[in-house]
Amino acid sequence: VQLQASGGGSVQAGGSLRLSCVASGRTSSLLVMAWFRQAAGKEREFVANVFLRSGTTNYGDSVKGRFTISRDAENTVNLQMNSLYPEDTAVYYCAARRLGRSAFELWGQGTLVTVSS
Repeated sequence: VQLQASGGGSVQAGGSLRLSCVASGRTSSLLVMAWFRQAAGKEREFVANVFLRSGTTNYGDSVKGRFTISRDAENTVNLQMNSLYPEDTAVYYCAARRLGRSAFELWGQGTLVTVSS
């Protein structure tokens, strides 16, 4: 399975961006898809995930109420980011976890989100 992320860019504080992640290959083996982010000099942070069969979602505390994760199809997950803060500036990574696995072992390339004040 390969993950391809897109949609990053630059926006002013208060603005919105939408990230997309498309999975290709044996996507039927996927259980969860997620977004993580890593700001310069900081550790990687969980942003949101969605269970592909049930649609159950989870969010990191710092993005609750502002970001929405959704799935269009079995292999596409989107992250709608509203009310962006400069603190949301980071490289955002799409990740996936397969059925029967306990960790996110599949990662896409990062996409940079820059929020200016």
